[in-house]
Amino acid sequence: MRAFIFPGQGSQSVGMGKALAEASAAARAVFQEVDDALGQHLFRLMTEGPAEELELTENAQPAIMANAIATLRVLEQEGGIRLADKADYVAGHSLGEYSALCAAGAIDLVTTARLLKHRGLAMQAAVPVGIGAMAVLLGADLAKARAIAEAAADGEVCTVANDNDPSQVVLSGHRGAIERAVALAKDMGAKRAMLLQVSAPFHCPLMQPAAEAMQAALAEAQVAAPLVPLYANVTAAPVADPDTIRALLVEQVTGMVRWRESVAAMTEAGVDRFVEFGGKVLTPMAKRIAPDAVGISVVTMDDIEALAKVI
Repeated sequence: MRAFIFPGQGSQSVGMGKALAEASAAARAVFQEVDDALGQHLFRLMTEGPAEELELTENAQPAIMANAIATLRVLEQEGGIRLADKADYVAGHSLGEYSALCAAGAIDLVTTARLLKHRGLAMQAAVPVGIGAMAVLLGADLAKARAIAEAAADGEVCTVANDNDPSQVVLSGHRGAIERAVALAKDMGAKRAMLLQVSAPFHCPLMQPAAEAMQAALAEAQVAAPLVPLYANVTAAPVADPDTIRALLVEQVTGMVRWRESVAAMTEAGVDRFVEFGGKVLTPMAKRIAPDAVGISVVTMDDIEALAKVI
């Protein structure tokens, strides 16, 4: 069985999508449709930069989605492959959940782009710059990360944002608490702890204003049942009902991304192949969670052509 998976924020880079667009009309059509939907030259920003503008949450989120969907569309249109025939499930990490839903036909491309632009703006506006922070703990499992977060909180928000794999967990919350967590981490059993270069503390209770903004936006958005079930970030379980999908996307803004559990649950359900579109971040995580699984990252035309031969 096979799962198509989609990366989250951090996988953006200047130059993304350029070679794909040069090689494929299908990719160019995706980038143009997203540009038109947003009323901005996002694709030019993706290919030319500047990097600091691309890294803004409001730009990075739709850019990563556009790149992932363009990669999939090339496979589908030029390889003659249908997602419903080749994938048993879809999943995405944080914003990648929107890419997954778009890929599976639950949300159209224009709506997905606009939702992610709105999501990025709402997340950035939820917490003033400098108030929040995030840190990655390496060599720490979920239990250890929760203990570190609890010890560091001291009355402030300090929670697990992403349970990525057995050796990588991300904390989010008030800057002071996150800095205390970094200082405490090694003594409490983590191998290493580092502050992340992010503009807001994602996936923690401080994002509640953004969750409310997304609840309003999603209430107006057309959401259909996906062609194949989505493994949701906040439940690590499959979902196909549109109203439930909406509710989980809202919950996801403040909730923990249960990626380790999601991959483990998909493996338990029979998935033995994970195909990542538009990035090379989730595949190594999947391999650390499910060492016997096959992981394939699809980024370039060569990757697409190689996948089309074996899928």
